[in-house]
Amino acid sequence: MGEVRWPGEWLRGVLELCVLGVLADGPTYGYAIAGRLAEAGLGTVKGGTLYPLLARLEGEGLVSSSWHAGEGGPGRKYFVLTAAGRRELRARARLWERFVAGTWRVVPRSEEVT
Repeated sequence: MGEVRWPGEWLRGVLELCVLGVLADGPTYGYAIAGRLAEAGLGTVKGGTLYPLLARLEGEGLVSSSWHAGEGGPGRKYFVLTAAGRRELRARARLWERFVAGTWRVVPRSEEVT
């Protein structure tokens, strides 16, 4: 079975939250973030989408970054959640839980649709 193609607006709406969630597990670099998102079933997130998002999160003080020398290759820019980023992730996760619960009160389960 191939990769699911989610409606673009769904991924745009949840991508920041998911990136913050990946970073909650510890420092990592962009390619690994994209890999984690793909492994989670969210599909391929291209660098042209991911890196501007990371730059915006860094500009908002939610993420910080630093360069690390590569082993036998180029260096990598690692990203890490700041304390403000952890607080924001906690707040957004709470809102997400409420949003999903509200959505399920309106949208029928697939097996219920006739």
